[in-house]
Amino acid sequence: MRVFVTGATGFIGSAVVKDLLEKGHKVIGLTRSKEGAARLTAAGATPIWGRLEDLPSLRKGVASADGVIHLAFIHGFSDAKLSTRLGALARGLTRRSLVSSFLNAMIGTDRAAIETLGSALAGSDRPFIITVGTMGLRPGRIATENDAPDPVSPGAVRSVPSEKAATAFASKRVRTSVLRLPPSVHGDGDAGFVPRLIAIARKKRASAYLGDGANRWPAVHRFDLAPLYRLALENGATGSTYHGVAEIGVPFRQIAEVIGRRLKLPVVAKSLDTAAAHFGWFAPFVATDNPVSSQSTQKTFGWEPTQPTLIADIDRPSYFDR
Repeated sequence: MRVFVTGATGFIGSAVVKDLLEKGHKVIGLTRSKEGAARLTAAGATPIWGRLEDLPSLRKGVASADGVIHLAFIHGFSDAKLSTRLGALARGLTRRSLVSSFLNAMIGTDRAAIETLGSALAGSDRPFIITVGTMGLRPGRIATENDAPDPVSPGAVRSVPSEKAATAFASKRVRTSVLRLPPSVHGDGDAGFVPRLIAIARKKRASAYLGDGANRWPAVHRFDLAPLYRLALENGATGSTYHGVAEIGVPFRQIAEVIGRRLKLPVVAKSLDTAAAHFGWFAPFVATDNPVSSQSTQKTFGWEPTQPTLIADIDRPSYFDR
């Protein structure tokens, strides 16, 4: 199968590309840099130049593909094209409003990308996998694949529109699947939630948790996750939702304790009232109890995660040598 992958050179995408190629698929990867194109070529994939905002590049990738895996999302301000950055700056009068303005712009970009990719696939019965986060689910109870996004959850601002945009194509003869990822997809090269916590701990000179720290984050190693994308591509059902989760929920306090011990910093409890002062805009995610089951996903595909757990993986020098 020829597979078009957005985000092909990223932390998760590079693992997905490697797995696809090893299993005999051909990969067309979207990249916006010479370095990314070189890495894709060296791996045995075919690069297509373009940004996520460049919709003609997305159509070009779909035109020569038998299926699509959509992993890309613009997280960093400097990664967006100039016009997007200028627009966010014009609307964001304060740091908080700038973050909100930029996030809304990136969610709009993601939805436009999903609609472009889906429209190009319409009527073909080709597979189309999109990526969202489990933080868009209702907190405080174990969420399953049958649960819809919760509009008041921390991740709803992305999950609700992205899932809605993708599932709309199920009725247009596109084999759509939604793959939900936990807040910690871990492994060498991680630049996500745990490294952000490490950076905050360094800045604040303390590793913190909220309340008693019993709230849970699900997790998965990227090398466990990569085969799941391929399995969903090969055998996923139209309109399906899958959970790329290896651990239902790791108590947040355990994460904070590893960070404190590795950085030789105190591990402290913070109240909800002081969460924003310590964690900034990241506080709602830190506060969330987000246990998530992947029982149905594992049963459907015979998927069995085997890589190190979150605590074992982050409790290594390489997570802190940055």
